[in-house]
Amino acid sequence: MAAPPTAEQIAIVKSTAPIIKEHGRAITDAFYTNLLSVHPELKNYFSLRNQQTGAQQLALANAVFAYAAYIDDLAKLSEAVERIAQKHASLFIQPEHYPIVGKFLVEAFVQILGSAVTEEIKDAWIAAYQQLADIFIQREQQLYREHGQDWQQWRKFVIADKQHDSEDVFHLCLKTTDTLPLKEFLAGQYVSLQVPVPEADGLLQSRQFSISSAPVDSREQLRVTVKRGSTVLDASAQDVVQGKVPGLVSNILFERYNVGDEVELSPPRGVFSFDAEAVDANVPVVLLSLGVGATPVVAILDSILKSGHPARWVSYIHGARHAGAVCFGEHVRSVAKDCDNVSSVLFLKNVKEGDEYTFQGRMDLGRLDGGAHLCLDDDKAEYFVCGPPEWMVQTRTWLTEQGVEVKRVHLELFGTGGI
Repeated sequence: MAAPPTAEQIAIVKSTAPIIKEHGRAITDAFYTNLLSVHPELKNYFSLRNQQTGAQQLALANAVFAYAAYIDDLAKLSEAVERIAQKHASLFIQPEHYPIVGKFLVEAFVQILGSAVTEEIKDAWIAAYQQLADIFIQREQQLYREHGQDWQQWRKFVIADKQHDSEDVFHLCLKTTDTLPLKEFLAGQYVSLQVPVPEADGLLQSRQFSISSAPVDSREQLRVTVKRGSTVLDASAQDVVQGKVPGLVSNILFERYNVGDEVELSPPRGVFSFDAEAVDANVPVVLLSLGVGATPVVAILDSILKSGHPARWVSYIHGARHAGAVCFGEHVRSVAKDCDNVSSVLFLKNVKEGDEYTFQGRMDLGRLDGGAHLCLDDDKAEYFVCGPPEWMVQTRTWLTEQGVEVKRVHLELFGTGGI
């Protein structure tokens, strides 16, 4: 482990935050272009789509700016660091990757900012980057050790079942091809699933999918729930390689993979989770989701009902475009009917005769009972929110405006991994 940056170097890095904010995107554009041209083997770690849309570059630019801005108060970055470390571990990022990234990042600073990057600034950023790299390496090594020696690399799973759920949404039941047991995980966590892309000469692409089965049901196999996007069949090989196909991995799974085919998975990761056994039984849980965002919250719902505290109050609130697009609809209706401690609310934007729903229109929490549905009168209630990023942030803001502590509102922010 390298020596931490000096107080003077910390001050220098912090002073660069404004210029990083202004030129961050140009810096990260140059960084990825240079890095992947010299190290094409690293393309397996990055989403073709996120590279094409600029989401990866923007995430890194924001992360570099945040680090510069808060380098003198790293505690403010602890949640972001943990989320990124979990993502890195899901992709098996290794310690030897960090010096490569650091080299090309500092070189990108010089390329874009030119003479503004003095030797003092360059040295300060090298020291600061090494400090951040050490933080990630230590945490990621801890995460790797949690799964022992049995799952230190991509592990083969066979598709045991493929089931239709709702419009463009399907389930994959995945069983290991070896005899080793699956490790315990928490409801709400995700796995990274990796497949080759023939159009890109076997380039590997991965995507994170929430585990939609409860941990107690996942000792021999896992279930992930996938929503397809634009079809790969209608795209040219060039479009695929250039990242112009949204949801590439999901589409490949939908169109090309069937029962008996093999995929590769990394161990369950993620901070969006709930331990139904450990949390006091008197703590109610409110689950809010839109569309396929129901995936991790259904796993949380099922984990509660199959835990040692099955009578815990659960409020399940979901929104969808129409009845045919409701994920896990039949399952949730059945649970709510059979369990007095489960409340279910469904918002449908578009309805037709015969549809089962609670409210028509977009999800509007202001239309709900603040006590029975949202548990706003309970200062211990935990809230789990999954859906489009902008909606999740808006939902958290609304809840905090009603008096809910921000620490009790949990968002599933997959992001792109940042740095």
